[in-house]
Amino acid sequence: QVQLVESGGDLVQAGGSLRLSCTASGRAFSNDAAAWFRQAPGKEREFVAAILLTEAYTYYTESVKGRFTISGDTAKNTIFLQMNSLKPEDTAVYYCAAEPTTAYYSPLYRYWGQGTQVTVSS
Repeated sequence: QVQLVESGGDLVQAGGSLRLSCTASGRAFSNDAAAWFRQAPGKEREFVAAILLTEAYTYYTESVKGRFTISGDTAKNTIFLQMNSLKPEDTAVYYCAAEPTTAYYSPLYRYWGQGTQVTVSS
């Protein structure tokens, strides 16, 4: 059984930083792309960042480029999302995902975590 467990969400002031973690059990993140998505109240789930650990490729949505960094630790089977210079518009539930079934930026991943809340106050 595959499980993804996120952690690290919190309430932070604008300009602050958070580091999200997602640990997988039952599969390896190194098999294919892994990603972070987020969903704000009343909005659709949106792509944030993805990583292909075997090739060290990373991809970001435009609004987080230069502020967020996705990385992974294959030994710990964990991916991370370092978020700096946080803005109120970054407030959302953040989900990690594994095993894309289409493009890496599409929310059609096979496995999802339960989500972790990130709230940025102004």
